[in-house]
Amino acid sequence: MSTPTHTHDDAPPGGGLVLVALILVAAVANLNLSVANVALPSIGEHFDSSQTTLDLIAVGYSLGLACSVLWLGALGDRYGRKLMLISGTALAIPFSLLAAWAPSDTVLFAARVGGGFAAGMAFPTTLALITALWSGPARTRSIALWSGLGGAIAALGPLASGLLLEHFWWGSVFLLTLPLAVVALALAWRLVPAHVNESTEQVDNLGGILSLVLVGALILGINFAPVPNAGRLTLVLAGIALLALALFFLRQRRAPNPLYDLEVAARPPFWVAACAGVIVFGSLMAAMFVGQQFLQNVLGYSTLEAGLSILPAAAFMVVVAPRSAKIVDARGARFTLLFGYVFVLLGFLAMLLLWKDGIPYWKVALGYSLVGIGVGLAGTPASHSLTGSVPVKRAGMASGTADLQRDLGGAIMQSILGALLTAGYAAAAGTQIAASGRNVTDHVQGELTKSFAGAEAVAQQYPQFAGQITAGAKTAFLQGDQWAYLAGIVAVLLGAAVVAFCFPRAEEERRLLTRYHEEDAAAAAAEEPPPGAHAPASA
Repeated sequence: MSTPTHTHDDAPPGGGLVLVALILVAAVANLNLSVANVALPSIGEHFDSSQTTLDLIAVGYSLGLACSVLWLGALGDRYGRKLMLISGTALAIPFSLLAAWAPSDTVLFAARVGGGFAAGMAFPTTLALITALWSGPARTRSIALWSGLGGAIAALGPLASGLLLEHFWWGSVFLLTLPLAVVALALAWRLVPAHVNESTEQVDNLGGILSLVLVGALILGINFAPVPNAGRLTLVLAGIALLALALFFLRQRRAPNPLYDLEVAARPPFWVAACAGVIVFGSLMAAMFVGQQFLQNVLGYSTLEAGLSILPAAAFMVVVAPRSAKIVDARGARFTLLFGYVFVLLGFLAMLLLWKDGIPYWKVALGYSLVGIGVGLAGTPASHSLTGSVPVKRAGMASGTADLQRDLGGAIMQSILGALLTAGYAAAAGTQIAASGRNVTDHVQGELTKSFAGAEAVAQQYPQFAGQITAGAKTAFLQGDQWAYLAGIVAVLLGAAVVAFCFPRAEEERRLLTRYHEEDAAAAAAEEPPPGAHAPASA
């Protein structure tokens, strides 16, 4: 049965319920992005994990999603977005169960990556369907709700996780999405149209494989960079990433139907928005990743208190996102992006300067609130510019890029900040051990320098030195997180500079978008069969 498209109407019939279904499907992925953060100290204690392993567990879901999102989004464009939507949401359930009862931290990491691949099937189709079903101001409002609520749900993950950890084991946090997945499946099955403006062209599967290798090698290389004796592995992963990038670029230049249309990607509203979104959404995930460990390890917050601490970020994202859509319509995407960047920068400055041992909660809330306002402001124009500058048949590419903003941004920013946190912690802990003059065995030194959880384990073994060990671990963690916050500030400043100098101003942006729309409409008309020719039937 063919479902009518709505490229000229503002919204499809029953648009409100359809949007709810799409946001709920996206919520399954968004929630899974952040549920592990609060549980990291508990996971580290249970498995005696190194800081690098904890970094990989935290980033594993983003890694799987970022690896697969372009390829699976294109498959959805070709073979059915609703099919991918339902399949991915259904597959999230067994991977969540595996993560909850993982027998080792290695299996837990694998389950997180697998869950990310499942989300790669469902998540890109949500924004692709919004792009195909809505147009005009209604599309902007829908994207604002999708972006703001998605970010808020990701921020609420630590709160719900903290509540569960007060009463259950560490694996319970990975079961949070199960009820949501069941409801999302039912609504998507009932409400989402089966076929909307899907492509009939073949999918560039080779390009998809290369994109998977590229992103996977890049993220793993960043995570292993600070690990002692892992220099060769890091170089190998970096070489694989560079080779995959070169081959992917050549493939997209030559493929008859490229996975990633480089001509469309070269449009300034597209590529600048893509880069801007990577940093904006990555900043949110990185701030929660480092912040949750700071709250529990240094301030001694319970898991529930640590989760509650993020509420200001979630609240501001929900409040600000709809207003961001109005600013985009009135002042353009460039102004709104830069406005958001100011608040994200202020948030990282607050963390760098104010987040110390023994601080009152208002300083924690200030940092999270500023980042939440910034993401709420910048998230809408980052996603809106992507979808507004591509033809409808490339909706999967735009939505895949918008998802990459969150997933690749989260994976890269968490990996970089996590790597610096690891390196800073290990350096500070090693300096403390050397300065103490105590005869420490290699095993104990390895435990003290690998992570805060390792130091806590040593403190339990040597209760007579527990106070000194814990105080030293706090000091080492605070030095490491300073490195991380400085990296966040540098990334935000670089992103703001790219937007300021490369993104077109409001009038030029409107002119370019109008021109792109006319060119794409003309190209689509030229591809249509001549009158009287037999057109392929809709499925």
